[in-house]
Amino acid sequence: MASSISGCEKRASFDGDAESLTKSSTPKHDNKQASEFERKTIRQVDWRMLPLLALLYAVALIDRTNTGIARVAGMGAALKLSVGERYSIISCIYFVPYTLLQLPGNLVLRWVGAREWVTFLVISWGAVELGMGFAQNWHVLALCRALLGVFESGFFPAMVFIITTWYRRFEVQKRLAIFYLFSIFIGGFSSIFAYVLTLLKGRGGLQGWQWIFIIEGIITIALGIIGWFFIVDFPDKNRFLTKEQTELILARVEADRGDSVPDEVTFRKVVKHLCDWTIWANGLMFMCTAMPSYAVGYFITIILSGMGWGITDSLLLTAPPYVFAAIITYIFAHYSDSTGMRAPFIVAQALLTMLGCLLTLYVSQDGVRYFGLFLTCGGAAASVPGVLAYGSNNVREHSKRAVSTAVTVAMGGIGGIFATTVFREQDAPMYLPGMWATIGCQLFMIALVGCTTFTFMKRNKERREGKVETLEGASDFYYTL
Repeated sequence: MASSISGCEKRASFDGDAESLTKSSTPKHDNKQASEFERKTIRQVDWRMLPLLALLYAVALIDRTNTGIARVAGMGAALKLSVGERYSIISCIYFVPYTLLQLPGNLVLRWVGAREWVTFLVISWGAVELGMGFAQNWHVLALCRALLGVFESGFFPAMVFIITTWYRRFEVQKRLAIFYLFSIFIGGFSSIFAYVLTLLKGRGGLQGWQWIFIIEGIITIALGIIGWFFIVDFPDKNRFLTKEQTELILARVEADRGDSVPDEVTFRKVVKHLCDWTIWANGLMFMCTAMPSYAVGYFITIILSGMGWGITDSLLLTAPPYVFAAIITYIFAHYSDSTGMRAPFIVAQALLTMLGCLLTLYVSQDGVRYFGLFLTCGGAAASVPGVLAYGSNNVREHSKRAVSTAVTVAMGGIGGIFATTVFREQDAPMYLPGMWATIGCQLFMIALVGCTTFTFMKRNKERREGKVETLEGASDFYYTL
């Protein structure tokens, strides 16, 4: 991970002002010993923060999307989910509280404390997940899914908020990618793990699909308890670094964007930040990339079974596309941080997703259609840290970062609602309208990237020409393109 620290030092692409910004954002070191101290400190932060948060998010993804696996494993028949739109309803209802509670969760994060807040959320949704294993009808399952959305709502935006406060701008996408790719890599094997759990069928008088929820719920609760001891707070509130290391981290952030000291969150500031249209544009971009991510998570096993594979093969074949997605995600993140650019890579990822959808829909050979799922999964997964990094790079102040990450992830929840409604039961197993809706989302995301890039280029030019005194309240801040 140490090699990824140099992204900001190598290159800062801020629309032609790279040299001056690199100088302002790179801490000066008197000797080799100081540089080694910095590398050691960043490595310590990486290893303390990223693996645990990634593991917790992997569990969150598994817990919210394992209904597709459980359905194929027998839950659909047991709870009669094929009747009407029951499966779409229990999939969709999760996202209603998940979307509405993002912003309140981020606003109370610093007040409650990261460790306390995240631990409460993880243990709570783990208990709900466990309870889903005892649902006797689809109404109870729907209620559990809604509660799952309540408790998971505050987790992901909190993680993005915390991670982006620790690093300089051109170090952040690789960290977000590591955080996310680890979770999708683990999530890719969740179907295999779920298949193993179904072999417990009959134990304790329970069906195999019930054991999926029960065991995964217990694992979530256990990880929540472990998280109490190791979850990292904001840099200025951390307890695991020395005083000198903390000062170094804060100095790096201050030199990069000038917001190492948290500003006070007030109602007036929140309203002001919510009036910035670029935050909503970034949120809509995240909606467009979350939509195929959720669609693949919920429906890939059904799509595979529609290609002729049996239940066991459909579950096992779910994993390889996620492994490919993890690799692609890191490659895109590496080059995005190295070049200091975000928008071109987001466009490339959207094109990859569209190509995958078209292959899955219109090629007759099942092998090629399966490869299309690789591309769809890879392009959508890579866009997640890409869009998050693009948004976080172009805001300053903790109050705006809290609002921005919450709005962005909340819009991702809307992407989940969209995915679970356009991938309709009557369109199974190929979901033609859903696939074309996914393609439409990618085209919309490309258009949004074009609008924000043009706006940021224009603002950067006006700042260099002296037509405006500051951008985002700082005289040495330039937007990332």
